[in-house]
Amino acid sequence: MQFIDLTTQKDRIRERVLQRLEAIVDHGQYVMGPEVPELEKQLAAYVGTKHCVSCSSGTDALLMPLMAMGVGPGDAVLTTPFTFVATAEVISLVGATPVFVDAEPGTFNIDPDKVGAAVLKAKAKGLNPKALIPVDLFGLPADYGRLEQVAAENGLWIIEDACQGFGGTFNGQRAGSFGLVGATSFFPAKPLGCYGDGGAIFTDDDELDRRLRSVRVHGQGDGDDKYFNVRIGINGRLDTMQAAVLLEKLAIFDDELVERQRVADAYSCRLRGRVDVPEVPEGYTSCWAQYSLLAASRADREKIMGALQQAGIPSVIYYRIPLHLQKAYAGLGYAKGDFPVSEDFSSRVFSLPMHPYLKDEEIQKICDVIVKA
Repeated sequence: MQFIDLTTQKDRIRERVLQRLEAIVDHGQYVMGPEVPELEKQLAAYVGTKHCVSCSSGTDALLMPLMAMGVGPGDAVLTTPFTFVATAEVISLVGATPVFVDAEPGTFNIDPDKVGAAVLKAKAKGLNPKALIPVDLFGLPADYGRLEQVAAENGLWIIEDACQGFGGTFNGQRAGSFGLVGATSFFPAKPLGCYGDGGAIFTDDDELDRRLRSVRVHGQGDGDDKYFNVRIGINGRLDTMQAAVLLEKLAIFDDELVERQRVADAYSCRLRGRVDVPEVPEGYTSCWAQYSLLAASRADREKIMGALQQAGIPSVIYYRIPLHLQKAYAGLGYAKGDFPVSEDFSSRVFSLPMHPYLKDEEIQKICDVIVKA
């Protein structure tokens, strides 16, 4: 059994993808070819933003807005410690300081009620709080109703980390469209993934769009002269072949979201009461990047995952160590106990196979093993 089944999906779109790739080989525009702006236009329309800037990875999608907005040494950027390291890594890469805010029970996402206190702590350390990066963890958007209010009260602008959230919604608004700017990833394991690395940035801000396009190509200035550089940038372009793959995957994406919801519903129906199943609050939809559960304890998790392994069923822990306890962030001075909700999640969380092509009998087998364990 596969944790994520990309093979069945590949067979579904194989002919159309090969036609697009052959067209690229024929026109020879392998970098920033016509498929790239075609994809950007479709992605912006899908998310509901004025602009989409494609880029080379989800990490660059988070990094580029910080660079474009001039965030750097002396600045603080707030985010959650219960996420993949890239979310905080980009803050460090621009020379700013990550300031962590604990997750809230129930959703795995950042707790809006704890943002204000984190801002005060950052100022007490002599830092200038600039931005907030909420994460749409496991596919569920964060609470942007409360987050946008608290950000405005504290003079912060928001980068939405929708690297796991693309396809999810909050009050009918799609992930990627919240805050000043949204970022997503097209890593192959994502709900919308390419056949390599890729990412995209979304914004309604015309000036920010212009700066992002400059940062993407080594700080290039306006006009056709690529050797006229007005700022420090990166090589952050999405290659044309990845854009072609994403165009065909986007065409079936809504169908796949329906199937992901089918799988999630089937899991929850069978497992509720046995383990803590993920709940989607009213007004939200999840894209189910992962189906993540909470066992009763660390020992219970090991028992369940061991039983799954013996049955040939893969399971994964996202994330075993919260960021404030990672060696890379030891210099920030955090200690065990500082973020108890995130630490509790890390001790009990585990994820089951999740993809649109999971069969009902496979779901039943997985649930039977968990219930028996």
